[in-house]
Amino acid sequence: MAPIVNTSAQKNVIVSGGARGIGRALARYLLQAGHHVYIFDIDEEELKHTTKVHLVEYHKEGKVSSAICNLRDIKDIRVKVEEAAKFFNNRIDVLINNGGIASPYWKDGKTMEDPSTIDEWQAYMETNLTAPFAMSQACIPYMKSRISDIESGAKKDSAGPCIIHVGSFRAHQSDPNQEGYASSKAGQLGLMHSMAISLGSLGIRVNLIAPGRIKVAHESKDGDEKGAGWEGQISQKDIDDHPTNRAGRPKDIADAALYLIEAGFVTGQDITVDGGALRKKNA
Repeated sequence: MAPIVNTSAQKNVIVSGGARGIGRALARYLLQAGHHVYIFDIDEEELKHTTKVHLVEYHKEGKVSSAICNLRDIKDIRVKVEEAAKFFNNRIDVLINNGGIASPYWKDGKTMEDPSTIDEWQAYMETNLTAPFAMSQACIPYMKSRISDIESGAKKDSAGPCIIHVGSFRAHQSDPNQEGYASSKAGQLGLMHSMAISLGSLGIRVNLIAPGRIKVAHESKDGDEKGAGWEGQISQKDIDDHPTNRAGRPKDIADAALYLIEAGFVTGQDITVDGGALRKKNA
């Protein structure tokens, strides 16, 4: 069943990292809710499949489009945001900064004692922290409200434009050897609340969703071809580790995003969607 939203409040939404995983689910649920979506991703094969196969009906209707974008290239970000703005007739309502390095551990079992991790550290910072800043910066001219509207209170019945960062519960709790990932995600918290204050005068709200353990393998080209589903990924450990008795679904993150898009009195907030995992003490 498609999410229920006010269809008169159709939004133009950019989703970075939207070709697979949580990002793909975000794009699909946003489209089902009546919004228009522009997807950025670096994986050309996955992006083409998501846009023209997985979301084919919306693509044919002109409700979704996409572009390859390297989130470590600031110039590329700015060019692609401009392309997205043209697709949306120069109005962007929502930016979801979902793209980033998802693997939380140093590669090949390394620890931070290994000097070579400095390159991975830089990649985490550029992709998970600098890119959301640069994406937001590029979108502001197409998002900000007119000062006259803000001063007159014309926005009071509208949620207005918003930016949503997709962080991680690892900003609050870490396993060993996650320094790069955890630090970049913790940095997103500071970025979020600072932006919420700075951009308030432009009528832009800023919040963050921190996913916990979300099973996403089925949200991919391979998953579609194999007919994979969410249920087949659940282990006994997933049941034991969560007070909700299950791991997360991509829909759980989409539900949080759909709420924040319409939550006009919510800004500067970190919403953790982890099935209660952070609250459960492990022996």
